[in-house]
Parts: sequence; C-alpha cells; structure tokens
Amino acid sequence: MSLAPSAMPSHSRSTFAPALTASSSAATACTNSTKLAGWSNRRLAMLTIAVPVSETSVSDAMSEVSAGAGGVLLFGSKAPSDLGSRLTTLKSHVPGHLGLLVMTDEEGGGIQRMSNLVGSLPWPAYMGAHWTPAQIQQNVTKVAKKMAAAQVNMDLAPVVDVDGRNVAPSKTNPDGWRSFSGNTTVVSKAGVAYMNGLRAGGVIPVVKHFPGLGGSTYNSDFGPARTLPWSTLQKVGIPPFTAAIKAGAPAIMVSNNIVPGLGTNPASLSPTAISSELRGKMGFKGLVVTDSLSAKAISAAGFSIPAAAVQALRSGADMVMFDLGGNVSSQTSSIATAVTNAVTGGHLSRSRLIDAAGHVLAVRHVNLCS
Repeated sequence: MSLAPSAMPSHSRSTFAPALTASSSAATACTNSTKLAGWSNRRLAMLTIAVPVSETSVSDAMSEVSAGAGGVLLFGSKAPSDLGSRLTTLKSHVPGHLGLLVMTDEEGGGIQRMSNLVGSLPWPAYMGAHWTPAQIQQNVTKVAKKMAAAQVNMDLAPVVDVDGRNVAPSKTNPDGWRSFSGNTTVVSKAGVAYMNGLRAGGVIPVVKHFPGLGGSTYNSDFGPARTLPWSTLQKVGIPPFTAAIKAGAPAIMVSNNIVPGLGTNPASLSPTAISSELRGKMGFKGLVVTDSLSAKAISAAGFSIPAAAVQALRSGADMVMFDLGGNVSSQTSSIATAVTNAVTGGHLSRSRLIDAAGHVLAVRHVNLCS
C-alpha cells in the first residue's frame, strides 16, 4: 500500500466525490456513502473499532477482524520477525478484502513497539533539539518503510504537543520527552517533518493529542486531567495541529483531557472540541480517532468504554480504541452492541455512523464503487 505524499488524501478526498465518469449522473452516482447506506448498523459499528492485540499473537484478533473491525492496535515491545506474514494472514480475513488499519505506537525513545524490526528513533525531544526537519523526515522515512514492509500501515505519531519539560513521561506528565519542544514553532516544523517522513515510507500518520497535552495537570491514563485553558491552547498548542492539517494530515487523535473553556467532558467525548473546533473552525476533513477509552479519565467522567464509544462517535470521532487487557472479544462486542443500540434508540444518528465509517475507509483509500 503505497502512500507517498503526493498520493495522500487531500482535504476534499474524504468527502467521497463520485467517480468522475462521463456517464455518471447525480441521481445514480455511486459513492462510498451510498454503498455504506446499504450496510447493517452492526457492520458499520465494527468498522469504527480498533481492536487491541499483542504483536506476538496477532491471530488473537481473527474473529474481530472477520466480523469487520476497522483496525487492530498492536501492543508489545518486541515484534516477531515474521510479523508481516502473520498480519498478511490476518488481513486476508477482512470481509470483502477492504484492507485493515494496522496501527502501533512508534514515536521514538521509550515509546517504540517494534524497534527490533524497524530500527530505533531517539525521543522526539532529542529530534527537536538536534535534528533539522529534513533530518527528522529522512530518519522517520527509513523506519516507516520497514514498518510498511511488516504490514503495519498506521503510526500513532507524531506527538505535536508543545511541552518543553525535560523529564521522562510519567503518571503526572503525559509528555516530557515525547514532545519535540516547548517552542510552538519548533513543534510545528518537526511535527510536519515527522508526518511527511511516515507518509513517504508508506505509513499513515496520526497527529496527536488534540488539542494539545503540553502543561497538562495529570496523565489521563491514570485519572482526570486538564489541559491548559482553551484561550492559552489556541495560541500555544493549536498551531502545530493547524500546520499539520495544512500539510495534509490524514488522521488526528483527540485526547482524554478536559479542556477548560471547552466544556466539562474529556475532549475525546466533546462535540465542542471535535465537531465545532477541529472539524468546523479548523476545517479538518480526515479521520478522527480517540485516545484509549480505557483511560481512568474516561471512567472518572462517568463513562463505561461502550458508553464512551457512543459519546465519542456522537461528538464527531470516527474510530475508537481501548487497551489490551480483560476480554477483548467481549469488549469489542459490547462496543458494537452499544453503538448499534444507540442508532436504533435514536441516540446516535445513522448518518453520523455512516460518516464515521466513511472516514475509516477514506484514510485507506478504499473505494467501494470500484
């Protein structure tokens, strides 16, 4: 799956324009949306779920992938040498052979899942301080090419949070060395370079964590966390996301932090953060994914994982993820059931679910009409 920068979706790509044939008329034009309208709510719901799986045992996700899960999220610290062939087998079980988002966290430094296979990158803080944007792009491309060769086509990176604290990420500080810099301009340039490096290597980047975790009160994985006030973020934290969107970012991850000034729910569950700001004012047309809904910040806000998934989709997110641990199969089924029931009960519009599923397909360049 070649995703050279020139072939990446433009902002308009995910609006699913009909195939431009002379004979197509507005009334009969086939689009991904018209095709998805014929899918069951359950199948649409499955497409919005990223299923966690150990990279040493990817076949554990076989039943979920066979049921139409939109992606798998690899966990672990050392990938098996035959990961590529194992993932090829897994992808062969996707209904209709529509491809699969195979995602992992390959940020650099201490956040690398498969450096034994693809090579290692330093912490982003080191890259931001010591490498030019061109060097960042070049080094990331080398890693991305090996990721793509191993059938991993999405990286939950770059982190474009602006946070200059010279510490390892921790329970109290989600960023630290995961951030390129405490300087907004440096982060903007480094983030775009990292993003373009992934794309040049055939991997879909996911820019995170909107609207910026720099200066957060806590790490949302472990409990409720707040970002800097929205008025401050707009000046300091938002420009790197704006730069990434301008450069054609295909996907953005939304954080589980509450944003003072943007409501009382975590951003991942906030229509104000996603639909009004990211989609509306910033004009982002690509895939919106949540951070892990297993985070303690989500349960502290009063949401189970299935209820949070429904709220995230209602708010404008397209894909939800959760952690490895517990019964993954049962959790996946519970999410799909909750989403399906929400549509049936009128709590989630079917058109929003179709829109979300469409974004999942668009980021993989899947055309249901071809």
